[in-house]
Amino acid sequence: MTIDQFIQALLDGAKAAGIEAAEIYLASGDSFRAMCQQGEINNYTVNSTRGLSLRGLYNGKMGYAATEAFDEEAVSQLVEAVIESAQLTEDTDVQEIYKGDECYPEVNNYQPALDQVEESRKLSFILDLEKAAKEKDPRILQLAYNMISTSSDEIRIVNSYGLDLAHRDNIAYAFINAVAKEGDRVVTGGGFQISRNFDELSVDKIASEAVEEALFMLKAAPVPSGTYRAIIHAKCMPDLMGVFSGVFSAEAAQKGMSLLAGKEGEIIASPVVTLLDDPLLPGGLTSQPFDAEGVATRTKAVIENGKLTTLLHNLKTARKAGVKTTGNAAKSGYAGSVNVSPSNFYLKPGEKTLDQLMADMENGLVITEVSGLHAGANPISGDFSLIAQGYTVKNGKKDAPVEQITVAGNFYQLLKNIRAVGSDLCFPGSSMGSPSVDVGEIAVAGK
Repeated sequence: MTIDQFIQALLDGAKAAGIEAAEIYLASGDSFRAMCQQGEINNYTVNSTRGLSLRGLYNGKMGYAATEAFDEEAVSQLVEAVIESAQLTEDTDVQEIYKGDECYPEVNNYQPALDQVEESRKLSFILDLEKAAKEKDPRILQLAYNMISTSSDEIRIVNSYGLDLAHRDNIAYAFINAVAKEGDRVVTGGGFQISRNFDELSVDKIASEAVEEALFMLKAAPVPSGTYRAIIHAKCMPDLMGVFSGVFSAEAAQKGMSLLAGKEGEIIASPVVTLLDDPLLPGGLTSQPFDAEGVATRTKAVIENGKLTTLLHNLKTARKAGVKTTGNAAKSGYAGSVNVSPSNFYLKPGEKTLDQLMADMENGLVITEVSGLHAGANPISGDFSLIAQGYTVKNGKKDAPVEQITVAGNFYQLLKNIRAVGSDLCFPGSSMGSPSVDVGEIAVAGK
């Protein structure tokens, strides 16, 4: 049985069983990951997956079922499971299977040449990466982490209304963590690069980034406790945004888990802040022409010049709020239920470089990394207290490295305190992006 035959049999079976409307969500993919240490490959994984979910309306309730089997037996099992799931659900909200849009945007996130790169070439890349990093300075002891990863995925949505959508995506990712030692001091520095063109991955660029950061941090020390003028670096701000991105979900707001509930149209941030959700961003990690419910995606400003213009919606939350979906339905995997999630989520860049932001600040701190995000941040209240590192700024210039400090504040208040947004937009390994941001003053616990 071909996949198209299986899909048609499933739709026919659902209809015959009294399922009012059905949707099939098919996800397939291939992935490769390898790591090396001390000149040897010590982790090597090649994986192929394919799974399918069926969801359908039965007596007005939505039921879910999933499988990795694609045969006649699976058809009846899925249909029966959807009916049982619908009968057992306690969710009373009105839900729907989407009939589709008149047109869908074009998103090209698939580069066939990337899928043709030989595994031997990928392995050579990380071996060369380790060698290059070690050769840059005798203080580099080893690479604590050295990884190359490629993945190729396809999503297809087919439903009983005749909707049939598909989208392909692939990506390559390389990351290293270099360990430097001088005297009794041992520190690390990271370097990474992401591309859909394997030829664009640069051994020298990644190695240099990691080594330079590690060597700079060898002299790091905490600063005295106090309140400091601060800039959060473009490689760090996305981590903070990721922890609190859920507050912009209508699903969270309707469950009482976001303080932004009912605040559309209100000023919640500094006038220099525009926060975009852009599923059509060229080259974006989560760019896609349709969401997990088959709704055509679109770019929208969640915050525009400080004003909250919209929360993020799927069909269910939009119906409940009496608005149009924003096309942000998402699934954690083919077997997952539909929820709400941002796509490429980032602060719109300004015009000033990081050097110009530092010159304007004159004296203060640049925070380059935070940790303890899950334990030290409350995604509902917005409060955070995080271990951090970075460097001081003196007379507008980068000065001394800083570590073993804790920065504390509140995300909602931080948005209001932002004085300037830089031009150095960065997506450090995720769909969360930001330029460097002048956040005004921040509380620091140090020595």
